[in-house]
Amino acid sequence: WEALAEAARAIAASDARAVILRSAMPGIFSAGADLAEFRQLVTDPALRIRFREAMAAGIEAVAALPMPVIAAVDGGCFGAAVALTLACDIVVAGDETVFATTPAKLGIGYPANDVARLSRRVGEGQAALMLFTGTRIDADEAARIGLAHRRVPHGQPAAHELANAIAANVPQAVRGLKRVLRDPAGAGHAQAFDDAFGSPAF
Repeated sequence: WEALAEAARAIAASDARAVILRSAMPGIFSAGADLAEFRQLVTDPALRIRFREAMAAGIEAVAALPMPVIAAVDGGCFGAAVALTLACDIVVAGDETVFATTPAKLGIGYPANDVARLSRRVGEGQAALMLFTGTRIDADEAARIGLAHRRVPHGQPAAHELANAIAANVPQAVRGLKRVLRDPAGAGHAQAFDDAFGSPAF
């Protein structure tokens, strides 16, 4: 989680036009948090705080990226990995994709920010179904409820196609549109809209 936050901060300072979040391993996007580490959380209250804060820092750093972030999900996406995809702007799900939010099966909770993002993405009822049951959702169901935005045979090629389409546009315009999507009521949007007509890019 700490490495993820560090990488996201470096990318945020770059001139990247789009980011693809994907797995380096075939067959799984991410199993989420490392359950082997959970044993230490039983006996070390201070480590619980560090774990929660590190996980939040990684997820929030991805959410804060100024350029579009595409999650290319191929294979299993479980627990905290679902929260990570919720921090992305676009989620593409391949044939083998399976999502599950499983904290109730483990006897733990899900961070409040992640619950809120899940509820905004799929609606309160679908979020309740996912969280309360921990049931696995395939790619078709994920697309139906809005957890995934595009259902494709393979996530990574589709994500590259989307990233190329985004990169072909004016970066300042894309970043500005992301700011509005993130916070429609934010200050400065009207001025930025007006100023764009006088920009060299236009």
